[in-house]
Amino acid sequence: MGVLFDECATRGVATRFHLDRPFDIGTEEATSYTVPELATLVRRAAGWFAAAGAGPSDRVAIVKPNHWDYDVLACAAVRVGAVPAQLSADLPHQSLVTLLRRLRPALLVTTAALWEALRAAEPPGLAHAVLLLDGSAPGALGLADVAGIPAPAPYLRHDDEPLVINHTSGTTGVPKLVAHSTRTIIGKLARFETVRYPRIGVRRDDTLLNANAFAHGRTFCWTASALCLDPAEIAILTTQDPDVADPLLRAHPPTLVEALPSAYVRFQPLTARLDNPFRRVRLFISTYDAMHPPTLRAYLRASAHRAPLWMQGWGQTETGPLTFRFHTRRSVAHASEARGVGRPVPGKTRLRVVDPDTFRTLGRGRAGLVLARTSACAAGYVGESERWAAKRHGAWWNTGDLGRLRGDGSVELLDREVDHTPGLSCLRTEDLLENRLPEAAECVLLSPSGRPPLPVVVTQDGLLDRAAWDRAVRDLPPLGEPVALTWEQVPRTGTGKVRRTALLRQLTGSGATVGSGRWT
Repeated sequence: MGVLFDECATRGVATRFHLDRPFDIGTEEATSYTVPELATLVRRAAGWFAAAGAGPSDRVAIVKPNHWDYDVLACAAVRVGAVPAQLSADLPHQSLVTLLRRLRPALLVTTAALWEALRAAEPPGLAHAVLLLDGSAPGALGLADVAGIPAPAPYLRHDDEPLVINHTSGTTGVPKLVAHSTRTIIGKLARFETVRYPRIGVRRDDTLLNANAFAHGRTFCWTASALCLDPAEIAILTTQDPDVADPLLRAHPPTLVEALPSAYVRFQPLTARLDNPFRRVRLFISTYDAMHPPTLRAYLRASAHRAPLWMQGWGQTETGPLTFRFHTRRSVAHASEARGVGRPVPGKTRLRVVDPDTFRTLGRGRAGLVLARTSACAAGYVGESERWAAKRHGAWWNTGDLGRLRGDGSVELLDREVDHTPGLSCLRTEDLLENRLPEAAECVLLSPSGRPPLPVVVTQDGLLDRAAWDRAVRDLPPLGEPVALTWEQVPRTGTGKVRRTALLRQLTGSGATVGSGRWT
């Protein structure tokens, strides 16, 4: 990864990158780049890091606003032999402080505003050195202090040495820091995506759109694979505001789209416009969370392609994708739920469902704890080795999800164990409610301890028609009184997922759930 852009430039990769705003690096104002220009930027940043004292085996923490330069900077850290740790700036400041304590980085790369916020949350000592990408501050280096230092020769590491550190979403609290090696995240995950598969493979005339959380491991893997496939254009969206995103989408209408589930929800109004920007899309890709059927239908209808596909992946930061499922216009026309997440990746993933108490394997159709076996599993949690050991069962990884294996070998997710409610699936109930409430942007079913499930309905104005609600729940198990909120009132992770524990505490004063939380 340290020489990815150099090697692609040498091979003549002609991809042009388009950004919705400039990078968060004070020296950069461009919104369009060639591969050779990005290679130059990586080498320049490698010189900065070397001048700031980062070298082989050091950890370099990168904390900044959401943008694809997370991966540009990570490649620069890899080039000098360091291990980049990409931390989302959307995390609560105290969570960031906790993660930095676990990391003990030699260098913290951040912005002036974030550095001031972190200093307010914790006395100095979070990193050996601090490099600000913009501005200056006492006790920190600025880009002017490290400018002009040539990049050192690329450092070569063993395939099983740590390559990058990413964190989990953090829906239930402080995220875990996951360490991947070159063998797992590049050899097992990224390389799998560099094949030009029929219908779903990247073509040289494609325009790729990525609207993601760029601090997370998914985009680090995507950067490695997408660049090698030499598409015509790649457009990067850092916003989930549809009106801000629309100009870039119209200037570079995509043929392949990968976005966060929350971004798809926020951009959905664009699909109803007369000249919608998704008319050329032949493939939509989603990860992190299951998509609700109304959103799937809206995008597949918006495409003018004869037979557009939606590829939904289910996996975790620790494992990469575990299953894939494909949706078509026909398959989602009357679907009321999307919690079937497809079959295990052939030749790469095995799944089994076990009893949560005894860990005995359960038969097809019986609900239990989902375990996965994959050679792409990460090396461990940074600073939490006991937590990692508790989730390993020999060669099997405990996903912490409850589900069942269907008769055809596909997987149906029911709930996270920590969020489950006896007698119903919160996730499936959310799907049903979204189908029945067209005004709902999102439905969330929380599971407070000792109380009925608490439904939260996210609408544009934070209001809910009570008669429509009563019709929607007429045949469902008893639920608590619904709470209507706007999108902005719901606490979220950097990937747009609802921070369920924080939301439960916000609404009830307690974060206690029915689940045990032993495998979060």
